[in-house]
Amino acid sequence: MSRVLLVEDEELNRVLVRAILARAGAAAVRDADLLEAGSIADARAALAAHDVDLVLLDVNLPDGNGLTLAAEMQAEPGRPTVIALTASVLPHERAAAMDAGCDAFLDKPYAAADLVTLLANHLR
Repeated sequence: MSRVLLVEDEELNRVLVRAILARAGAAAVRDADLLEAGSIADARAALAAHDVDLVLLDVNLPDGNGLTLAAEMQAEPGRPTVIALTASVLPHERAAAMDAGCDAFLDKPYAAADLVTLLANHLR
């Protein structure tokens, strides 16, 4: 079973992702173990305590820019796949996410089917 870390400070957005994963048609997505972190500090703690296959990463977090965490993970051997989930959708913001080491980018608001497809394509 895959493990996904959702780094998102807004509770409503976390509830939405939980619901999407629970209802996903793709078994790899539906059966994934979901961990949640509301800040970069919480995400670092979760990554230190658990093997994580994929990180869904908000960019604007209360304790900094999520891309800082993406850049830190980029240097780690065997790092998880990182997907930026953000409302920051200008071309230079998308490029910054990819430069920081994100493997994919999904604009908020997104369709549930788009999130499921993206996760299914990246989960082993």
